[in-house]
Amino acid sequence: MAGRDGRGETLAAPDGSDDGPFPATACETMPPSALPPFRFGVQCSSPPEVTARSWRELARKVEDLGYHRLTVSDHLDDQLAPVAALMAAADATTTLRVGVLVLSNDYRHPAVLAKEAATLDILSEGRFELGLGAGWMTTDYERAGIPMDRPGVRIARLEEAVQVVRGLLSAGPCHFEGEHYRIDGLTGSPKPVQRPLPLLIGGGGRKVLELAGRHADIVGLNPALPNGVIDASAGPDATAEATERKIGWIRAAAGDRFAAIELHTRIHLALVTEDRAAVADAVAAGFGMSVPESLETPHALVGSVDQIVDDLLARRERYGISSIGLSLDALDAFAPVVARLSGA
Repeated sequence: MAGRDGRGETLAAPDGSDDGPFPATACETMPPSALPPFRFGVQCSSPPEVTARSWRELARKVEDLGYHRLTVSDHLDDQLAPVAALMAAADATTTLRVGVLVLSNDYRHPAVLAKEAATLDILSEGRFELGLGAGWMTTDYERAGIPMDRPGVRIARLEEAVQVVRGLLSAGPCHFEGEHYRIDGLTGSPKPVQRPLPLLIGGGGRKVLELAGRHADIVGLNPALPNGVIDASAGPDATAEATERKIGWIRAAAGDRFAAIELHTRIHLALVTEDRAAVADAVAAGFGMSVPESLETPHALVGSVDQIVDDLLARRERYGISSIGLSLDALDAFAPVVARLSGA
């Protein structure tokens, strides 16, 4: 992201993507001089038996191992609440960036969210990255009694919320009149340290990725989750070809600003192993795809450290993907990969 030190998924929403034409060639091989630096993050939403001390120690470990960011998700099950958890992580570290993959727009009003985001950015001394999504986990909605509108409505509401948050984080009063939100001269206060505050939007379908292309600084590429859960139905939307198609949607929606967008992918299976072939069979079965597809998908990394490094370099050259999100259980095993590639 031009002009900033930092660049800002948990998986993203089923987003009501519609069928339609898309660019035949979504991606072009990028020249080495144009390749963005690698940035690695760890999703730390549900550490076992968390205490204040263990959470601080985890944040410091993520920083010490060279990871760029620590993220949490936003669900109503057995995990820490994101805003408080990120503030504690930021307070325990000095350079580690903190973010949410991603806040569900349906759980909080954008005027409240803007104030929380600006406060987090101030108290972290400019290390916060705001991730926003339309909401996707059906059990969150059902168990909390929150109405879950169809994807198109949730995405339209998300786009309005993004405009409200951007307005409140900017100078001057915000005036907004939409179908879902109305802001009448509210002056957002406090203002964040970062201007603008890095915004991440992720998803798997066309509508939400086009929204991300129009508004986000960081775009998270995810498989669509038509069932509202993570299962094999996501496999066909996690292939290399599907990823190229999605980047084509983002590029078309972003226009001239595409070159400044950081492309992020969440790695749902990350395993350092010398038996790459055997694990690839299991990945294929779990993702509902062929073995060759399982080795090409941007949502899995399997093999030796050297093989994984080679895969990441090839994917960056092919897609421009430089931001890699790992799960907490991969923290230690992937430290050698981070040491080899971070910032390179």
